Amino acid sequence: MYFCDELRKNRAITSFFSCSGCCAPACSLIWRAATLAAGPVGGVPLLFSLLRLIQPLADTYRHRGQRRALVTLLRGQRGIRDERVLAALGAVPRHLFFESAFEAHAYQDKAFPIGEGQTISQPSTVAYQTELLGVQPGHRLLEIGTGSGYQFAVLCQLAENVQSIEFNPVLFERGRQRLAALGLPTAGLHLGDGSLGLPALAPFDGILVTAGAPALPPSLLRQLRIGGRLVVPVGAADPGQQQLLRITREGPESYVREQLGDCRFVPLRGAAGWAV
Repeated sequence: MYFCDELRKNRAITSFFSCSGCCAPACSLIWRAATLAAGPVGGVPLLFSLLRLIQPLADTYRHRGQRRALVTLLRGQRGIRDERVLAALGAVPRHLFFESAFEAHAYQDKAFPIGEGQTISQPSTVAYQTELLGVQPGHRLLEIGTGSGYQFAVLCQLAENVQSIEFNPVLFERGRQRLAALGLPTAGLHLGDGSLGLPALAPFDGILVTAGAPALPPSLLRQLRIGGRLVVPVGAADPGQQQLLRITREGPESYVREQLGDCRFVPLRGAAGWAV
């Protein structure tokens, strides 16, 4: 069902919009995002404002072409080899995780601010971290730092059981609404201290941390299944002082540590992270 079909079904707003037809499959997602965000309190006036804001973010042929070009860049110049990871990034409309005013930045390989002092990671970082997890069908995954929800959406292309925890309540609610509009399983989203993980739902085959920790969080190591992998940036918050690590659990108390190079991430907040 397309955006204009949804409009015609709602008598309160059909007179406000005129539409000669719609060819963008993402329109129904946009409609659901607006109605969810407006809610029963905001009502039709707020809904109008939200629709004006996000209607331009349909997933058009142009956007899909930009994603194909991005995947080509990731494969050819960034060294990403896992075709399942590349297909996942090619499937997720990254521009829908941006405000409409900044849509032009969505398919550039760069990080971008999303408010609350946080960023959406650059696509090559998302692809590389995801590739390092070695996700297989049936894996249970945990993401630390939901942020915009983009990394979560990518992981959901690769595994059915994905959990994500966000420390900041403003970002949590924004991400929840956006992911719900995209039809992704928001039951896997949690508000809380990601540095402590989700022990009640452990163990996990893969844990991906999207913020820099001062040291390896012990609770996350304990929540790995034997054979599971933790991908985490560790080190000082200063530029060039973080290292991306992959930790593989080989036994109850046995871990293999790989150091994969310099990186730069926003600080991980929480009991095992940096002070708020």
